[in-house]
Amino acid sequence: MPTQTAPPLRAFVQLSYGYGAMSWHARWQKGEIPGVNEPYAYGYYRAAGPDVIVEQSEDRAENPFSRLVRYGVRFVLGFDFVQAWRNRAGILSADVVWTHTEAQALAVLLLYRLTPRRTHPPLIAQSVWLMDRWPHEPAWRRLFMRSLLSRADMLTFLSPENLAQARTVFPGQRMEWIPFGIRADDMTDHPPPVRTSGDPVRVLSLGNDRHRDWSTLMAATSPLPDGVACHVTIATANRFVPPPHVTRVTPTHNDMLFRLYDEADLVVVPLTHNLHASGITVIEEATLRGVPVIATDTGGLRHYFGEDCVFYVPVGDAQAMGHAIVTLACDPDRCTAMVSNARERMRTDLNSRSYALRHVALSRELVSQRSPAAREAADNGPAAARDMKITVGIATCGRPGILRETIAELRRQTHPPHRIIVCAPTLQDMAGLDAADGLVLLQIP
Repeated sequence: MPTQTAPPLRAFVQLSYGYGAMSWHARWQKGEIPGVNEPYAYGYYRAAGPDVIVEQSEDRAENPFSRLVRYGVRFVLGFDFVQAWRNRAGILSADVVWTHTEAQALAVLLLYRLTPRRTHPPLIAQSVWLMDRWPHEPAWRRLFMRSLLSRADMLTFLSPENLAQARTVFPGQRMEWIPFGIRADDMTDHPPPVRTSGDPVRVLSLGNDRHRDWSTLMAATSPLPDGVACHVTIATANRFVPPPHVTRVTPTHNDMLFRLYDEADLVVVPLTHNLHASGITVIEEATLRGVPVIATDTGGLRHYFGEDCVFYVPVGDAQAMGHAIVTLACDPDRCTAMVSNARERMRTDLNSRSYALRHVALSRELVSQRSPAAREAADNGPAAARDMKITVGIATCGRPGILRETIAELRRQTHPPHRIIVCAPTLQDMAGLDAADGLVLLQIP
């Protein structure tokens, strides 16, 4: 008798207008999206396989009137509901829906609210900037967003600091940290800088995020300690008047961007305080291009890369930043070791495939919890079995990806553990997990 196989999981990824599958792919093929990018935005397609189908939202061609309507609705609500409405067929027919930022999550949840008679797939609602913006939003909008997001099956974040703040706003709601990774298929060898007396240190800094701290970087490098010469290139769309030792550029094509990386001795990621791991994409790109990184210690970046991978400096400390630049410029062996350690993290865990597969593991957990068989087993099992409390202990080292999959599988059981206790030598061995009710993380050498 042939074995009956389960149908594949159908995941729908709702993204912003401009990130639709066809429009993104066309621009990617032309090299018009600067950065180490994927053929389809953020690499969610890497989760696809025989047992997983990944579909992504599409952009509808717009005339001036339809664009005005979409912009108007976005202005009033604070998110692009029209884009979600246009993709409602894919959203409502999926087994699970993924969103990349809170804007798409809110739009999908409003769509659910407006279609009460339809079956709504579980939603993994990711937020990026929400907790940074939350204190500055008007009270009515906070109330509106809380009302919608409280109905999400799971809230996910790119930083544990974001998640910790969200727990105060959405107490009792299921939350997970999903480390963000970019395409790590190719890594470029970059020889350590060989400097002779008088050669300027070539510093590169990139980004358009509002949390970039250009003023501290410029103060740190004018001049550098010990009279070390320096030239800084800042790649950004932000407007400012650069001092003589700084050049501002706006890369429009990957050839230009990669040339900037390859000509740099160091990459500096200067940041103001934030909660959303601002700068993580630049750090990962620099690692792939083989350039050592100095970054401001904020936003939860340490949960991605430890001090053996990135040289961290305090927020707003120009003196410390200048000292870090001189230290690395004079220590090529340390630069080489930092890049090697950071690359190992990306090979094993911090990459777009791991990021996409983490969504699959969480999706299977949510879908299984909604299945009739799971509900019937939970409701009709023997009373003694239903009341039994199970504790699982796991000792682990060097396998964070496997650890996450194991915990996800334990949680999918019809009678999941009451408590899971994980013991590991370092926080990186437990990357992607966040201590919560039912999950205890112990760091013991």
